Amino acid sequence: MGRPTLTPPQARLGLPALSLLLLGLALGGVGLATAAPDAGTDPAQAAPASEAPAAKAPASKAPAAKAPASKAPASKAAGEDSEDGDSAARAYTKIEPKPLPVLTENEGVGQRVLVVPIKGEIAPGLVPFIRRAVKEHPGVAAIIFEVDTFGGRVDAATEIRDALLSVKVPTVAFINRRAISAGALISLAADYIVFTNGASMGAATPIQMEGGQAKAVGEKMVSYMRAEMRATAEAKGRSGDLAEAMVDADVAIEGVIPKGKLLTVTTDLAATLGLSNAQHETRAELLAALGLSRAEVITSTENWAEGIARFLTSPAVSGVLMLIGMLGLYMELSTPGVGLPGLVGVLALGAFFGGHMVVALAGWEEVVLFALALALLAAEVFVIPGFGVAGIAGLALLGVSLVMAMMNLPLGVAWDGGVVAAALSTVLFSLAGSVVLFFMLLKFLPDARFARGLMLHTTLGGGAAGEDAYQSAPQDWARFAGMRGVASTPLRPSGKALIDGELVDVVSQLDWIPKGTPVRVLEVEGVRIVVVRDANGAGEPGAEEA
Repeated sequence: MGRPTLTPPQARLGLPALSLLLLGLALGGVGLATAAPDAGTDPAQAAPASEAPAAKAPASKAPAAKAPASKAPASKAAGEDSEDGDSAARAYTKIEPKPLPVLTENEGVGQRVLVVPIKGEIAPGLVPFIRRAVKEHPGVAAIIFEVDTFGGRVDAATEIRDALLSVKVPTVAFINRRAISAGALISLAADYIVFTNGASMGAATPIQMEGGQAKAVGEKMVSYMRAEMRATAEAKGRSGDLAEAMVDADVAIEGVIPKGKLLTVTTDLAATLGLSNAQHETRAELLAALGLSRAEVITSTENWAEGIARFLTSPAVSGVLMLIGMLGLYMELSTPGVGLPGLVGVLALGAFFGGHMVVALAGWEEVVLFALALALLAAEVFVIPGFGVAGIAGLALLGVSLVMAMMNLPLGVAWDGGVVAAALSTVLFSLAGSVVLFFMLLKFLPDARFARGLMLHTTLGGGAAGEDAYQSAPQDWARFAGMRGVASTPLRPSGKALIDGELVDVVSQLDWIPKGTPVRVLEVEGVRIVVVRDANGAGEPGAEEA
């Protein structure tokens, strides 16, 4: 199950999915083509009261500021989640768009205009770029967002939408050439929408990828996006019904779109329906229309940190970072000590959480949960060997922290839309991949040329495997019973001791014994040599107790 997006399948899939998409667009195009003539003949026109001064509309437009009574039932139906609420076609009432304002009288001399490109996939890495660009230029005369996108992730689109709604200067969405899916939500959040010839906007229903196919999400996710689109459109004085029709195929509007089709508008249809404020072919034409032809144009670009964050938070890279991180930690826990695998694992997971924190997907809560998970797993390995409560809790917290770092939607919406399932599947895939790679490394790494310097290939005693080589379990170990020796390593409780001139594996019966402590063999149980501290001193190693 894939992550829910507002991205049409052709933006990510191969030729089979592209063929299916083209067929769907062809069917949708037929519905829109038959609806366009009817839409153009609708006589009802209404503009919000706030538009009258800006547009300098004639007196005849003032009474139209109040929406007719026929629109109230449609608005009520839009808030209902039942099928009955959207079964009947809604009456279409055109809201006349306000014209582009002339912002200066001197062609923008001494003024600045900010241009922010929104192109390609709408991903979490785009969010900090948009926020920074808007925040760093509060005194500009206008901000032009040049939109050309097939869409992207729901959470990223809503974050950018919120950023646009908070801007205090005039904003323009310059659609050149498409604002599909997430691009439609972002464009509706601008004060003015300007189309180029041959542009399109709409088709904003959320989908999720499952088995290489685009699947519909649950009603909760659709309802969430329907409300987001409607609220955004109404906040800028546009038709909420048209915005909803871009999300939900069950929304039918008389003379505009039948039930069962998603609304996607072209340049001409957008002008007919009142969704566009103007049509211009170039940025220079748009600036001239705004009275800013001689203004200084500032084009915002991603800085290095935002570029890295966008790269690190891409789905493929995030999965690889998790895989490398868990593989490194697994190897480090399997071979205790601070070494290269542990360092690589920490760096990979640090890059994963750092990138997601930059794009506001992850916070310190996820980092704390992850650190607690590592502490529990370390306790399970080093302090309380076995696999019990600490190990299970550590694995659970590890999964929770990684899943939480990859989503930024309300939990109910994320669950219904498949976000939780998609993030969990990514974590499980990375975990399984790290285990497989670990065992592959165990099998093939010792024979690799670059790894020979990292591994010991000789045995104690100087020979490769001769009679002088150290043997951990001699066959005549029973002869050590009652002998004295010296602990060659700390016994915690197991370790090695030098007894009768041989280095053997032993285990302490009562407590931990420091290195160099005289010991006495208490008993021999099969291959297990049990020793205790020798209270009488070292004596002669190997001498038997009297």
